[in-house]
Amino acid sequence: MDLLYILVGLLILILGGNWLLKAAVGFSLRLKIPKIVIGMTVVSFATSAPELIVSLKSALQGHADLALGNVIGSNVANLGLVLGVTVLLSTIHVEKSFYKTDWPIMMLSSVLLYVFLIFDGVLETYEGVILFSLLIFFLIYLLKYQKTAVVDELPEDDEELPLYKDVIYLSLGGLALWGGSELLINGAVGLAHYYEVSERIIGVTIVSIGTSIPELSASVIAVLKKEKAISLGNLIGSNMFNILAVLGLTAIITPVHVTDMGLIENDIYWMLGIAFGILPLTLFLSKMKLGKLEGLLLLGFYLFFVFQMVL
Repeated sequence: MDLLYILVGLLILILGGNWLLKAAVGFSLRLKIPKIVIGMTVVSFATSAPELIVSLKSALQGHADLALGNVIGSNVANLGLVLGVTVLLSTIHVEKSFYKTDWPIMMLSSVLLYVFLIFDGVLETYEGVILFSLLIFFLIYLLKYQKTAVVDELPEDDEELPLYKDVIYLSLGGLALWGGSELLINGAVGLAHYYEVSERIIGVTIVSIGTSIPELSASVIAVLKKEKAISLGNLIGSNMFNILAVLGLTAIITPVHVTDMGLIENDIYWMLGIAFGILPLTLFLSKMKLGKLEGLLLLGFYLFFVFQMVL
């Protein structure tokens, strides 16, 4: 039954990613704002809904390690697994403005989480308020000043849909991504419990991969349809959303107390490492683009991360 949950969940996630992409393109045309903004807001929020639900439920039930491990593991998976697979399929060219706003905010979010946790192992309520407030300020800035950070290769293929269709696609996509993720997570956690794996390991590996499947579905479908602005913006936005909104809201509702110190002593450094590593990958190796070489390096990083977790 657990295996059936996983397979059905994956199928629903693929459908949800396609519906969400249609809605994202439709809204970007209707609102006349850069697609990367839509990718970092509407798509990122919808694809990060599983992380929010899982983390809130876990923290409220006293499983803080699962909540925090889910976010840390998902952020590593987004940039290692999801971005790695995406750029293996097609090269993404990045403009200079990408480095002036999107990457620095993602890096700032990651460093803030590290600072809040490293001293006492607790994400307090006021720290959650700080994280969530940063998200609000950034979104206000994004909607006012953000220019296109990734080149749209086929703008002529864009079709503006009626508003009701955009809303339907957005609703169906978000619902399918959430429902599919729930099925996949339940199946994966059921299998993991059978082997008596710790909550931290489950959160950082099985659950985080499950909750990153929506990002993988949305990003791969986007890049195959030449909507690379949405793909890259979705991943950067999801990582920021995971920290600023998922953990921010969770901490506001109930402080997050770390019990397995491996999350602070090991896992969070992997998250910081891959977040920082995106910068030299795009600046020095391939001159402001991500291609197959970078994809292989990112996937290799992620596989090594998972390997050292399960040892």
